[in-house]
Amino acid sequence: MGLYTYEDNSILRTVVQWLTNIIVTVAFAWFLVYGVLGQEMVSGHSMLPTLAAEDMCLVNRLCYDIGNPKRFDVVVFEREDTKQTNIKRVIGLPGDTVQIVGGSVYINNRKLDDPHIGAVSLPGLAENPVELQKGEYFLLGDNADSSEDSRFANIGNVKRENIKGKVWFRLKPFKNLGFID
Repeated sequence: MGLYTYEDNSILRTVVQWLTNIIVTVAFAWFLVYGVLGQEMVSGHSMLPTLAAEDMCLVNRLCYDIGNPKRFDVVVFEREDTKQTNIKRVIGLPGDTVQIVGGSVYINNRKLDDPHIGAVSLPGLAENPVELQKGEYFLLGDNADSSEDSRFANIGNVKRENIKGKVWFRLKPFKNLGFID
């Protein structure tokens, strides 16, 4: 009878260990996704072809707590006018001068060479040079003809504190699962 009881304890112990491991793993995953990372769904077509409407992405919220956005990062920011979040690409950094002339973006009088940003038919505020102050960023959608971004007065230059994180991984649709460049 002692041997039989030992086996029951062994099976019970194994089941408890498995359950504990599963609970700890799920708790860690939850903390990672909701504590360090965030989820953001793309609305609209302003980031085509990089991101499409209703793509679900993971956002690294921690990376900008220890660093600053870099040129060409795809970021989530909170609009000051509506308090809604949007996703756009960082084009201009603090201290840069941005201008859009003849459908091309110029940074500090040099033509921007980026395969993500196509021709920009409507320069908006960037028809004239836009000087970025300390802590300001100029954001554009990859599909500039269908994007409400820093070229428009209701968004304008985006302050550093309004940038919530870097979009780095697409979760959905599953067929496009992968890292964002």
